[in-house]
Amino acid sequence: MSESKKIGLFQTIALAVGTMIGASIFSIFGLGARIAGSNLPLVFLISGLISLFVAYSYALLGKHIISNAGPMEFILRGVGDNLITGSLSFLFWFSYVVSIALFAKGFAGYLLPLIHLPTNTVSTGLAELGVILIFTALGVFGSAAVGRAESFIVIIKLGILGLFVVLGAGSIQVEQITPVLGTKGIHSILDATAVFFLSYMGFGLVTNASENMINPARNVPRAIYLSILIVTLVYISVAAVAMGNLPLPELIKAQDDALAVAAKPFLGNLGYLLVAIGALFSISSAINATLFGGANVAYALARDGELPRLFQRKVWFGSKEGLYLTAGLGLLFALFFNLNGIASITSSVFMVIYLFVLVAHWRLRPKYGGNPLIIASGFIIISSVFMLLLDYQWQTNKSAFYGTWITIGGSLVIELVYRGISGRGFIKRELLELEEEAEKLKNKVFPS
Repeated sequence: MSESKKIGLFQTIALAVGTMIGASIFSIFGLGARIAGSNLPLVFLISGLISLFVAYSYALLGKHIISNAGPMEFILRGVGDNLITGSLSFLFWFSYVVSIALFAKGFAGYLLPLIHLPTNTVSTGLAELGVILIFTALGVFGSAAVGRAESFIVIIKLGILGLFVVLGAGSIQVEQITPVLGTKGIHSILDATAVFFLSYMGFGLVTNASENMINPARNVPRAIYLSILIVTLVYISVAAVAMGNLPLPELIKAQDDALAVAAKPFLGNLGYLLVAIGALFSISSAINATLFGGANVAYALARDGELPRLFQRKVWFGSKEGLYLTAGLGLLFALFFNLNGIASITSSVFMVIYLFVLVAHWRLRPKYGGNPLIIASGFIIISSVFMLLLDYQWQTNKSAFYGTWITIGGSLVIELVYRGISGRGFIKRELLELEEEAEKLKNKVFPS
């Protein structure tokens, strides 16, 4: 791929920020207020700091291992090609499919009331179809087009959120955002951190674009750390303004449209319009980035044999079938499934992948470096957060708790059947690395 067709640092940051600041920021504060109370801004700060322990391994490994498979390539090289890593490959790609479906549903939910259309099966389905088709078509034009569009949309989204913060900052009631500690306060912080830590999981998409980036060895770490910094500042400031302008009981009562209600004290009815437009741009950027990442993951994993070769072929419009299959399955899930429980299960899957990345980094330290204290601390902290998440699922949604383990078990069965049908054995990652080095040498000696 020529340098002109690749994405730069700013566009890569936009992809990560666009994924992290998706639809949830416009509906998350009602739930956050109920779990954490006035501790919510503190929870976002703690969650951002925790994410850095995982980001450290992503950044260091992503600097050396340039693959659109991202974390799965790290795991395959550090842990090896086996039944567990194969099933994680499927789960990782499938999480993109579910995310696309969730974003499409969120887009329809904001668009239809804004343009005064009835919310029914037909209109919702058409809105979901339309937004997925638009960004699938954009993906056909390649990574440069996706990156430019993402940069534009993210700038608008951050501008709207920035306007919300600036206009609301002067009327914040400080006592409403003052942290409350003690036994009850600490417990609420832990529960909320387990839930909202996953609001940062989009930073990993940077590594899923590394083959399409200019100078990935330099830009992968920069994009990861800068995107987390930007998102942390946005989450904390928006949470402070929302909670500082609306009393806690009213914020909890508002639930899904808490941000719109929080804007009314200083923006009046204009607040709803501002939040609705911001949500549409936010969700659009998330769909764009997730489709791009999901297609890259599908292609890269198929290339390594972790997904069927169907995802690697280039037959439609000269592009990757992985893009169309990812988008198509995302649309099917959006049209035919209730995804609320699946979203929680997807979060659990990401936690498992984070843990395996940390294990892989520990084993790859002799080759790629890394501070053992940071890696070990990260594993302990992420394991603790994962246990807190499972406990929260058990206390609030047992179907999600059982679904997490059923999904993981089901992926193992799917991987076992796939290997049995395909006849593909396990690959020694050392052999793959030697093949890659031989291919690089060949390209240097015989450039195309």
